[in-house]
Amino acid sequence: MSLSKTKKSTIGVTLAALMFLTACGQTVNESGGASNASESPSTEASPSESASAPASSEAPKEPVTIEFWYGLGGKLGENMQTLINKFNSSQQEVIVKPVVQADYSETENKLQAAIASGDVPAAVLAANVDWAKKGYFAPVDELIAANPDFKPEDVVPTFLEQGKVDGKQFFLPMYGTTQIMYYRKDAFEKAGIKPEDMTTWEKLGEAAAKMAVKEGGKTSFYGWEPMWGEANMIDAVYSKGGSVLSADGKTVTLDTPEWISTLEFFRKAIHEDKTMRIHSGGQGWEYWYKTIDDVMKGHAAGYTGSSGDQGDLDFAQLAAMEQPGWEGAGAGKPVAQAIMAAIPAKASPEQQAAAFKWYSFFMSAENTAFWSMNSGYIAVRQSALEDSAFVEYSKANPQSMVPLQQAAHASGPFQDPTGGKISDALKIAVDKVQISNIPAEKALKEAQETAQRELDKHNK
Repeated sequence: MSLSKTKKSTIGVTLAALMFLTACGQTVNESGGASNASESPSTEASPSESASAPASSEAPKEPVTIEFWYGLGGKLGENMQTLINKFNSSQQEVIVKPVVQADYSETENKLQAAIASGDVPAAVLAANVDWAKKGYFAPVDELIAANPDFKPEDVVPTFLEQGKVDGKQFFLPMYGTTQIMYYRKDAFEKAGIKPEDMTTWEKLGEAAAKMAVKEGGKTSFYGWEPMWGEANMIDAVYSKGGSVLSADGKTVTLDTPEWISTLEFFRKAIHEDKTMRIHSGGQGWEYWYKTIDDVMKGHAAGYTGSSGDQGDLDFAQLAAMEQPGWEGAGAGKPVAQAIMAAIPAKASPEQQAAAFKWYSFFMSAENTAFWSMNSGYIAVRQSALEDSAFVEYSKANPQSMVPLQQAAHASGPFQDPTGGKISDALKIAVDKVQISNIPAEKALKEAQETAQRELDKHNK
């Protein structure tokens, strides 16, 4: 099915921008068996014929069974199981056994213990640059070279590049993600707010104040709900021109005006104006689904969440838009990131090859398009945009194009050179602001001192 001229143009521009970013048990069937006792002796081969007959072929090899660890719940977990089932029934060489954790963090924690014990899975939805440098993961360059059907040139360049460590491909992008804005159409309409006017955080803050409903000194309807954690804050700071490290990588930049003014904007809205709210804590993704529920059940006008939330949302009530920028700073520059899969180095060569076969299947144009349509995550292959099912889906579901459009002018993810210590300091600071109502300047100054100390140790 062909694309319309408009759709071709939109997709072409999006892909061009994405490419620019890089520069900046299955049962084995058997046959044969014992002869039927009722058969006539004349049907049997003579001794001379038997002697000249070729030797029987070797018995089929048993399929290689591998574990695939991942931390996905809800519809995402269901979609992953669907593709695992599809893979297992599509061939007889590999069987994938899913092992589900509560979230990405739990997956990494359990993997750390598995690496220490030597009893590792062959496939895992995780990526840790520091672990790759220490040799905990196996590079996949040779597997890519040995499988010409993989076609790395078809993978979205900015996503493939994120999987490289010191010039080697250690991680493969399973899907892309970026945090976008979801809003209730009825709440915007009731308040006379046009989504196309929400081009800056300042305007969104004003709209949130207008939509918030307060009764008896308490807010019963919130104008907006940012998602708990540092990810939303990094997006907003990047959109203001801020950074986590200086260009030369020697100085942490968490106490700059860009960081302070951004976090103070959200602290004031959450704790003083009470026009926004943060859900935090709980098991796994509990805080995330509480945030979604607030919007779906009519307790908030909108929230900032993952492109992967789309499979859990009702777009009869909701719509999606890109993250805004800031006044005087231009369009938003939130992070577009690939969710990566890895192969632990302690897996056997046979298991590593089996894991790569599974990843290649998941990353095929048809399957990455399926994942995108059913989750909202960004397909990792450029050819997926030509998949007929995806073309028809995007016409009927315009929200599916928002992540792609935002990714076209997005920032790359922060790579922590200290193995996570700078990120940990930032997380603590954000919690102090979002949850404990600590002024942004105070929280960030403490984070700056801690993070700079860790960076200096690393750079010695």
